[in-house]
Amino acid sequence: MKINFYNTLTRKKEEFIPINEGKVCMYSCGPTVYYYPHIGNLRAYLFMDNLRRVLKYNGYELKHVMNITDVGHLVSDGDEGEDKMMKAAKREHKSVMEIAQFYTNAFFADCQKLNIKRPIQIYF
Repeated sequence: MKINFYNTLTRKKEEFIPINEGKVCMYSCGPTVYYYPHIGNLRAYLFMDNLRRVLKYNGYELKHVMNITDVGHLVSDGDEGEDKMMKAAKREHKSVMEIAQFYTNAFFADCQKLNIKRPIQIYF
C-alpha cells in the first residue's frame, strides 16, 4: 500500500519512499524531564506513535529511537535564564540526575497509560 505525506518544503503530497526498501529509521525528540508532562507535551508522542503504527501496519521494519533531554534547556526560548534542570533540582532539593530519573519514569508511566509504545532505543 502506498503512503503519502504532505511535504512542507514542496507544499505537496508525496509518496513515501524509504531510503532502504522495507525499512524505516525514525528519530523523535524526547521530553525535557524537569517536571511532569502535560497533554500538550504528550501530543507529539501520540503523533509519533500513530505514525509508527501506520508504518508497521504497512509492513515496514521500524527502528524508532528517542532522546531524553535533561541539562541545557533554559527557562526562556531566547536562550536566557536558568537551566530548567538546575531550577527543578533546587526546587525539589535533589540532584539533577535524581530529577531526570524521576521525571523520565513519570513520562513513560504517562505514555503507558496512553498506550504509546516505547522506542526501541532511548538515549540520555
